[in-house]
Amino acid sequence: MALPSDNHVSLTAPIPIHRLSEIANDACDSTLQKHPTYDHSLSGSWNTNIINTILHTLISDSSPSGQQPLYKFAVTSTIVQHKPSLSSNGTEVANAESSLERRGMHCASGAYWNSEKDGMWNFKYDKAETKGFDVIVSVIWISVA
Repeated sequence: MALPSDNHVSLTAPIPIHRLSEIANDACDSTLQKHPTYDHSLSGSWNTNIINTILHTLISDSSPSGQQPLYKFAVTSTIVQHKPSLSSNGTEVANAESSLERRGMHCASGAYWNSEKDGMWNFKYDKAETKGFDVIVSVIWISVA
């Protein structure tokens, strides 16, 4: 079974792909701009805010004025902290920026739906890397028309 191409995704997307990127980037920017590093105690609220901001904007941008939305949406946000480097005695290396190692992460999705109207799209928020973590956003849309 062939996987959908980027061109196919752009054909089924409820709004242009460049707008999806703007929406996801803006949601991450507004949520994370005041936080210079990863903070586990805040990561849950960061995910909630990113998801709710994206959902609200997607519904607004894709719905005809005064009418019910033409799509159902599902949005996920995953935040993964980079692993700090440890010295030979097991203590964390002091220079945080140069001492961050990458954690492995692989994520996959699949769906059974109408490939003419429905789709999914993934986004990586690049600005989080300098803060010591990764943010991956996925958007799924299902036509109700």
